[in-house]
Amino acid sequence: MEPQAKDLLRLAGMDVPRFVSTGDVTEAIRFANEIRYPVVVKVVSPEAIHKSDVSGVVLGVPGDIKLGEVFAEMGKIRGFQGIIVEEAVSGVELIVGMKMDKQFGPVILLGMGGTAVEIYKDVALRMAPLREQDAESMLISLKGRPLLEGYRGSDGVNIDELKRMLLRFSSLVMEFGKEVDSMDLNPVICNNSRCVVADARIMLARS
Repeated sequence: MEPQAKDLLRLAGMDVPRFVSTGDVTEAIRFANEIRYPVVVKVVSPEAIHKSDVSGVVLGVPGDIKLGEVFAEMGKIRGFQGIIVEEAVSGVELIVGMKMDKQFGPVILLGMGGTAVEIYKDVALRMAPLREQDAESMLISLKGRPLLEGYRGSDGVNIDELKRMLLRFSSLVMEFGKEVDSMDLNPVICNNSRCVVADARIMLARS
């Protein structure tokens, strides 16, 4: 589940948003006021693998009343266990993932991400573990590279932070070994200061 996945990623040295996972609307509102609105709200449910498909993600929630309404609506989603309330982060959306290949072992993916990842189909693949030159070549090979470097006056992303995140992800992949079948970090939101794992899913291998 996303809260536990983010806790693991944070322990591995990756940047995740400030968040709380709760089934109590009062706690959700308290935390939202602590980190300040607007906030992102997401459903926690083992039945909602793709949260956006079931209206399980709401961006830019502006205040207490709207947060209460969103909580009530998400409570109707199948398998509802609570919500995540987290800080809003802006930047370029990427996808970072891993899939255990039967022949080659863990393969790591980097691509232009977000909800349109299947439309862009702009990805780079490398076998784990990654070296620094592997991370560099993955970035260079993306067609969306100009967005990372700064396009038409927009700020580029912090490339050093992005490469550092990729290498830490690779180390975590190797530590998991065959216990994990796949990992999906989408989106990873990168700007000129941070690369933040905004959503994460870890699929355990069947014993």
